[in-house]
Amino acid sequence: MCKSIFITGTPCTGKTTVSEVLASRLNCKLVKINDLAIENDFVLGIDEDKGYKVIDIPKLNEKVSEIISDSDELLIFEGHLAHLCDGADKVVVLRVRPEILQSRLEARNYSEAKIRENLEAEAMGVCTAEAYEIYGENISEIDVSDLAVDEIVDEISCVISDEKTYSVGEVDFMDWLILNS
Repeated sequence: MCKSIFITGTPCTGKTTVSEVLASRLNCKLVKINDLAIENDFVLGIDEDKGYKVIDIPKLNEKVSEIISDSDELLIFEGHLAHLCDGADKVVVLRVRPEILQSRLEARNYSEAKIRENLEAEAMGVCTAEAYEIYGENISEIDVSDLAVDEIVDEISCVISDEKTYSVGEVDFMDWLILNS
């Protein structure tokens, strides 16, 4: 039985929306990693070059472990840093084709540099690679590019119940990187 599910991925892959629907459907607690870091003062500062918050991952990890050990219910942890923490029974990495991701990032008014950085990270599968370093084969990588929110939630529900697996490495957007270098 799963106790903790980590949903991660590059910004704008749908983590928050999907996690909220999934938590509601499963009637479980949703922990937003970014909010947890801010609420607990784990922000070390702002990266001046890239403009994002620098998070104290060891302290965040400690807090996530504490939440998991103090809970008897299913927990969903959502955020692009979730996979850097210990304690997941399942890790799901949401992936989106870079051309779709680009329009989502632009709609959120990300800077050109930030858009490029996130597109490259998505094309190279950075979140998947980082998750794999910690969790090995215990992660599922799902291409959600052509799926509606309810379809994504259905797929994740199947992963949680061990009805489906999505092997690492089946999602490959490296061609985008080659064509856009």
